[in-house]
Amino acid sequence: MSSLDQAVQTQINNIQKKTGKSLDELAAIMKNSGLTKHGEIRDMFKTKLGLGHGDANTLVHVLQKSDGERAAEGKSTDAVLDEIYTGAKAAQRPIHEALMKQIGKFGEFEILPKKGYVSLRRKKQFAMIGPRTNTRFEVGINAKDLKGARLQEQPKGSMCNYIVPLNDAKEVDAELVAWIKSAFEQAG
Repeated sequence: MSSLDQAVQTQINNIQKKTGKSLDELAAIMKNSGLTKHGEIRDMFKTKLGLGHGDANTLVHVLQKSDGERAAEGKSTDAVLDEIYTGAKAAQRPIHEALMKQIGKFGEFEILPKKGYVSLRRKKQFAMIGPRTNTRFEVGINAKDLKGARLQEQPKGSMCNYIVPLNDAKEVDAELVAWIKSAFEQAG
C-alpha cells in the first residue's frame, strides 16, 4: 500500500470514528440522499454529519471511486499527460514541461499522474501541477512560510498551502522554482 493509500485509509478510519458510522452506513446515506453530483453529496455530508470540507470531499471520492488516482490507474505517465493536455489545454503543455525540467534538477521524487493534474511527492506531496481551466495553469505548493506577490494562500485544509497561476512557460522563473524547491526540501 502506498503512503497515499495509507493516508486516505487513515482519513476514512477517522471519518468513521467521528461519525460513528461504518463505510457501508456512509455509503447508504449517500445512496438514500438521491444526490448524484459530487459537490452536492460533499455538502450534504458536511451539513448532515458535521464533516469538514476535506473529509467530506475524500469520503465522496472513496464512495464513488472517483478520485484522480483511480481515474489514471493503469495508464503510463505519458498517456495521462496526453489526456490532460488535449484540445484547448494542449497549449499549456509547454508550462508543464518547463516546470518539470526545473523540478527534475532537485533530486529524486515520485510523479503521480491524476486525472487532471500531476502530483509530485517525496515523503509527502510537495507540489501539484496542471491546467485548472482551458486557459489557466496552476502550481499548487505545499510549503510553509513562503512570501511573494504571486502566491495565493489557500484556506487551511486545502490540498496545497499556496497556488500560483501561470499563463505562459516564461513565468517559470527563479522565484517560482525557489518556492517549489523549498516545498521539495520540506517534504523530505
